[in-house]
Amino acid sequence: MLKLHNTMSQSMELFTPQHGEQVKMFTCGPSVYRPPHLGNYRTFLWEDVLERYLRYLGYRVERVINLTDIEDKAIAEAEKEGKALEELTEDVTRRFFGEASSLRIKLPPEVPRSSACVDQAVHLIEKLMEKGIAYRHGNDIFYDPLKFPGFGKLYGLDMSRWPKKKVRFKKDTYPGRRWNLGDFILWHGRKPGSSIYWESGLGKGRPSWNVQDPAIITRHLGYQIDISCGGVDNLYRHHDYNIAVIEGVSGEEFSRYWVHGEHLLVSGKKMSKSLNNILYPGDLVKEGCSAGQIRFYLLCGHHRKRMNFTWKNVEAAALQLDRLRGNAQRILNAPSSRVGSRAAAGEQQDPGKELLHTFEVCMNEDLDIAAAVNALQEKLTGMAEDAEARGISSREKESCGDALQKIDGVCQFIFSSKG
Repeated sequence: MLKLHNTMSQSMELFTPQHGEQVKMFTCGPSVYRPPHLGNYRTFLWEDVLERYLRYLGYRVERVINLTDIEDKAIAEAEKEGKALEELTEDVTRRFFGEASSLRIKLPPEVPRSSACVDQAVHLIEKLMEKGIAYRHGNDIFYDPLKFPGFGKLYGLDMSRWPKKKVRFKKDTYPGRRWNLGDFILWHGRKPGSSIYWESGLGKGRPSWNVQDPAIITRHLGYQIDISCGGVDNLYRHHDYNIAVIEGVSGEEFSRYWVHGEHLLVSGKKMSKSLNNILYPGDLVKEGCSAGQIRFYLLCGHHRKRMNFTWKNVEAAALQLDRLRGNAQRILNAPSSRVGSRAAAGEQQDPGKELLHTFEVCMNEDLDIAAAVNALQEKLTGMAEDAEARGISSREKESCGDALQKIDGVCQFIFSSKG
């Protein structure tokens, strides 16, 4: 029985979807004004494992991951580089798809873009205006959080700090892990000379970042889902804005479970342009790391705990992966015996079921991949030594092989990524 730490309740909860074996899941995708860095891929990887493990457990998963391609940062970056916005975001998108494939991240067949859901964003804004939650100020449209009961409930925002004077925040995003205490923008009215805008019932303009994810979610998954995921930074403004927009329209609970992952630090410091310490998957490849080693390294730290990148840690993870793969091959290549060492010793337990049970016990505790790897390593070492010393029957070998293939369907680094 899978248990997940739900950020909304700040507790471990048994996972029970709304509709039996059907799971609806949204995971925040990249803002494609710049290539995703290693910390972003850490998030995308544990989200990938979550989806794969849900399928392993027998759930039917309908997942959406998005591309943010029309936010303020993308427009500013395109102007800085002297490129058309579409050219900039298309280049980054191609790189993301290539790196995701290399790291064996299973993306849905369709990855929607913000620019393709503008009409849905307009629809949501119109509904919020009808309800008196959103309002026009000049050519822009803002959301008034004081009109939405429970605003900031995911983060646990202290609304007693809210200013008495009306304050409006006009940018898509603001730096740092902070709260903007005031009204947030939903629609950017077209500025003179701007070429990035849409004709709509709201006038000429474009949706803000704050309504782009809700537009994609409600268009592709509806107004109620089971799991919403993302990095811990999204707890500052973004995910509570998503709740306010979607629940402000529907009046119903948007997501039953909220799962967040912590930062990847570099030598103890957060990655930032100012520190010149941002790392990309390609930087590790240049140093001789394979995609399989990168995947293994980024997954072998609990997603709710900060992880510190050092080259020494990467080397240690590569050695651990070699041992894990080596032990699996030792079992599968061990000399065959007619009966098998376990049966000869009077042991009746199926070795494959042992491996699956070991894996599931750890994964069911909030997707603890690191604990699962360590437990499997210990189990496989003992099995390999026993098989080499006393032989292994074809039935036992087949059972172990089938179990490892099933486990690797989730992990994707035992057999699936040979490099």
